[in-house]
Amino acid sequence: MRRKMRKLELALGLTAALALSVPASPALASMETPEAKAEASDAASIARYDMIEAFGDKSLKPGQYVWRSVKAAGEPRVVVSLSDQLVYLYRGDTLMAVSTTSTGTDKNPTPTGIFEVLAKKPMHHSRKYDNAPMPFMQRIDKYGIALHAGALPGHRASHGCIRLPSSFAKKLYSVTSLGSTVMIGA
Repeated sequence: MRRKMRKLELALGLTAALALSVPASPALASMETPEAKAEASDAASIARYDMIEAFGDKSLKPGQYVWRSVKAAGEPRVVVSLSDQLVYLYRGDTLMAVSTTSTGTDKNPTPTGIFEVLAKKPMHHSRKYDNAPMPFMQRIDKYGIALHAGALPGHRASHGCIRLPSSFAKKLYSVTSLGSTVMIGA
């Protein structure tokens, strides 16, 4: 009961914050304000509870993900939890999938806040890091941070990107579009 109350409190706070701060146009493609960072962290906390409700108390190993086919209305939204090293996919308010990830290190951190998918490319190669392949790339900022398929060693290991299992990255790529919301919380 206590968990459900906390989830409801977080959800109500998140709903109010979303009404005030979600970018309304591509001109506001990323928000790294303290409020946006707090909102993204709240979304990541709620996502963990949603995962338990949708998939049970599973523990995913590096490279694993769960995906369910349920009818749900609404736009896709991606929530990334840096502390859990998990990525959550929602359609509207319904959790559709959860995947392990490998995000940025302390030296090359993944930014937190609220972002939009700015560019998509089925096969991209990094301009910064020795032409490294970035399959199913979805860029979320002007510096090259993206969601993409990549190595998942079980800990933070990227240069700031959000690495995903290849089959999950492919499925995610197929359901998101330019402008899809990506929330990254601590």
